[in-house]
Amino acid sequence: MNPKKIFYMTTAIAYTSGKPHIGNTYEIVLADSIARFKRAQGYDVRFQTGTDEHGQKIQLKAEALGQTPKEFVDGVAGQIRDIWDLMNTSYDKFIRTTDDYHEKQVQKIFKKLYDQGDIYKGYYEGLYCTPCESFWTPSQLVDGKCPDCGRDVQPAKEEAYFFRMSKYADRLIEHINTHPEFIQPVSRKNEMMNNFLLPGLQDLCVSRTSFTWGIPVDFDPKHVVYVWLDALTNYITGLGYDCDGNHGELFQKYWPADLHLIGKDIIRFHTIYWPIFLMALDVPLPKQVFGHPWLLQGDGKMSKSRGNVLYADTLVDFFGVDAVRYFVLHEMPFDNDGVISWELMVERLNSDLANILGNLVNRTISMSNKYFGGVVRDGGMSEPVDDDLKAVVLDSVKKADAKMDELRVADALTEIFNIFRRCNKYIDETMPWSLAKDEAKKECLATVLYNLVEAITIGGSLIEAFMPETSEKILRQLNTEKRDLADMNQFGLYPSGNSVTDKPEILFARMDIKEVLAKVDAMHAAEEAASSPAKAPESDESDAGQTAEAKDIDLEYKPEITYDDFAKLQFAVGEIIACEAVPKSKKLLCSQVKIGNQVRQILSGIKAWYTPEEMVGKKVMVVVNLKPAKLAGMMSEGMLLCAESPDGSLALMTPEKDMPAGAEIC
Repeated sequence: MNPKKIFYMTTAIAYTSGKPHIGNTYEIVLADSIARFKRAQGYDVRFQTGTDEHGQKIQLKAEALGQTPKEFVDGVAGQIRDIWDLMNTSYDKFIRTTDDYHEKQVQKIFKKLYDQGDIYKGYYEGLYCTPCESFWTPSQLVDGKCPDCGRDVQPAKEEAYFFRMSKYADRLIEHINTHPEFIQPVSRKNEMMNNFLLPGLQDLCVSRTSFTWGIPVDFDPKHVVYVWLDALTNYITGLGYDCDGNHGELFQKYWPADLHLIGKDIIRFHTIYWPIFLMALDVPLPKQVFGHPWLLQGDGKMSKSRGNVLYADTLVDFFGVDAVRYFVLHEMPFDNDGVISWELMVERLNSDLANILGNLVNRTISMSNKYFGGVVRDGGMSEPVDDDLKAVVLDSVKKADAKMDELRVADALTEIFNIFRRCNKYIDETMPWSLAKDEAKKECLATVLYNLVEAITIGGSLIEAFMPETSEKILRQLNTEKRDLADMNQFGLYPSGNSVTDKPEILFARMDIKEVLAKVDAMHAAEEAASSPAKAPESDESDAGQTAEAKDIDLEYKPEITYDDFAKLQFAVGEIIACEAVPKSKKLLCSQVKIGNQVRQILSGIKAWYTPEEMVGKKVMVVVNLKPAKLAGMMSEGMLLCAESPDGSLALMTPEKDMPAGAEIC
């Protein structure tokens, strides 16, 4: 038996500055679809992802939250991995740039490059963008701002080590010209050549002294290794690369990488800096770097500062994992940006997933049960319409295979859904309900249903790379196993006489766009209400001395309720054991509240009246059976009860006597 072909692919490692939005999440789903499809093609796949955890931006964020940088990145890295797992991605390795083995190799790489003269010490004076962690010259700015993110830049001067990029520029240009597949799509290649390489490369700053959260340069500890030399090397350190030459088995087996899958905004670092670093280390270059486009919402790139961010877990709550996977993969062209919206999500769910796919599977299984007791048998008949169905199915398999080799994932999905569309047309053409009325056409009916089940088996196996849970559900209902790609190129492998399930499952339920938008509005309203309580009272000398005796209020009563209504609510005493401000929220505090032997996370819009330090240790009254809700992207699992004064100030409700956490309030 011949050994399997090797395929090593990576995503860019996610920067741990905050929770990734659906545009960031698209990349891991795209990579997963490629990895799964390669496995179906018979490849031995190694799929690596991870997190980029050093840099000034992270140090500043951690300091603002009163955390160490390591505490901060531990939390965000865990959040990123949770989302990658939520989206059912099949990575083999999740590397963190704070992993000890990675840090040690980065130090050894830096020292080696310094010893051989590729790195030298100097001073850098320029304009620095903290969010992008990049230096720029005045000529590179756009309207006086960072050309990458559009934010303000600040003058900066500091001692730094530099890499001699120009030393390897001609060699890289030659490599790109002789390996046209190296940078994809071609538009990215042209951009790199014309805008950066051909005008001439400047030496690259590879260390910093103005912050400390990074890998120390071991022979000059006041310097830390700058982000790109640190981050890019994860692709080899994660395989067991050793700068001394004692490489691990995985590195020897899988390097060079077959594919680096990255966003188009970091194509320069991966197609100029990274290959030059590898040349200096005498390590083979990756075979291909693909800079995918962005997933946009509305009229621009998703940004927390723009307030147009969608998160994967929110979309999954509405539509399910596979529907979200289908959407982001289907709506992204090969080299142009895609657009996401609630309306388009619902439209795709109803038209493609519920109607074309879900309805096809359901009625095929239902007809098999109705006419043959669930037994699927090849009647041996062959009409032109049958031959055409088979031809379309097998042709679609070949086309999808070819599209995936070109990384045209959206086009591959279209080819797969052509199978399901042709099956629906086949039902309309053959009219099984009519064949069932004529005993003489029983074998024709059996053939039609067999052909449908076989076609759906092929399509269901083919779609596993893109919608793995849906594929498993389809094949389980058909009582068959997923096929490898080689077996998808044959029609008629479904065992004649096999039985399908007698209880077909609805794969995707149709959704009403008005109801979805109403839920979205309610979700946004809840977030806004939680983050926008009444304003804190301003200081007024005329109020002095009135805090000891609060003024009475004429309460505006709500409609009466019954005891049964009241009994639906459950209140308990909770003890706040930890509290912190919610990042980028002016109103919210996030409390960890101990209730009996449980700890609940509860978000409250009380930052104007309490500091996190004041909250810790308080016994408070909690609504414990309130449905969890997401506020500012975080889950809140209850409500703290407060009293509100006429001027809008809030005070937490606390028990008069000391009561244990978990005591029920009745």
